[in-house]
Amino acid sequence: MKQIINENERGLLFKKGLFVKMLMPGCVRYFGKAKEIKIVSLNDEFQIEDYDLNIFLSNPELAAQLDLVEIKDQTFVLHFVNDCFAGCLTRGRRAFWNVYDKHTFVTVDTSNAEVAEDFPKYLFAKISKQLYTKIDVAAHEKALLYIDKKLNRVLNGGTYYFWNNESEITVQHVDTRLLQMDICGQEMLTLDKVTLRINFVCRYVVKDAVRLCTEIADFQNQIYVVFQQVLREFVGKYRLDEILENKEQMSEYVYQAVKAREDEFYISIKDAGLKDIILPGEIRNIMNTVLIAEKRAQANVITRREEVASTRSLLNTAKLMDENKTLYKLKELEYLEKICENVGTITVNGGNDLLANLRNLMKGD
Repeated sequence: MKQIINENERGLLFKKGLFVKMLMPGCVRYFGKAKEIKIVSLNDEFQIEDYDLNIFLSNPELAAQLDLVEIKDQTFVLHFVNDCFAGCLTRGRRAFWNVYDKHTFVTVDTSNAEVAEDFPKYLFAKISKQLYTKIDVAAHEKALLYIDKKLNRVLNGGTYYFWNNESEITVQHVDTRLLQMDICGQEMLTLDKVTLRINFVCRYVVKDAVRLCTEIADFQNQIYVVFQQVLREFVGKYRLDEILENKEQMSEYVYQAVKAREDEFYISIKDAGLKDIILPGEIRNIMNTVLIAEKRAQANVITRREEVASTRSLLNTAKLMDENKTLYKLKELEYLEKICENVGTITVNGGNDLLANLRNLMKGD
């Protein structure tokens, strides 16, 4: 039988399932059904299914044309072909043809979870994501890094990589910006037993992220409870009318009381204030009725005041016209002009008394 082996190939001769030798490019003739030739490409990794690599390495001629690399536990190998990244090798013993290509192998130790600073970061986009953990920390955050549930250090803003090994990597993000907390819908009794619903707001920043996360469990809920207690303390001391008249006093009291305890929670409270007070339906209706009555009373006072002012003005005008006949005549002419503007036709019956009267009026007699 005849077999053609190309320039970029090699032939492996087997007899009765046993490897005999490597065949170089060219035309190969062999006889007998017990013989078999397997063609392999020099561009591929050297691996023959169902055969161990050591079988072929026992042939010196074949072994000389192969580059070997062995990947141990807690390591992987970066494989470069002609100085270009080709992939990651993560298991056992591997062999590659070195006839036309230059193979370079870089072993990476993953026994330490932290990636070395000199590791090329661009390779993370090329290697398997199963090999590493990526952690992004925003510019406004601090991240507490835990390795095997033990605090390791605080990470500032940036991107960090860690090898996936037997160590457990976890992070806890803390926002260092100005934060807002809403204390909403707190139902409280006043001194006169009126139930109020109060909405309060607080703004704060975290001062010590490490102590806040390691010494306080659910710090936001604890701060929330402190605000509730202080609000109840204030509301319980005053009657409804006093609270509604002194809302600013409530905001200042609560702010100062909670700020005095801010160091307990490793935060800095910047400001706090009352958003709104929601009254029960019955109380709200009563207050609306009172408000309407007050506004009506104010409207009545204003109406009476305007009526008095109008009457006084008329009185003063009458006095002036009584004292000055010319002014009186001018007023008559003014009203006559207004009448004429609205009259299109005048019909006179019973003589000319009306015209005479108008003429006498115009003459001023």
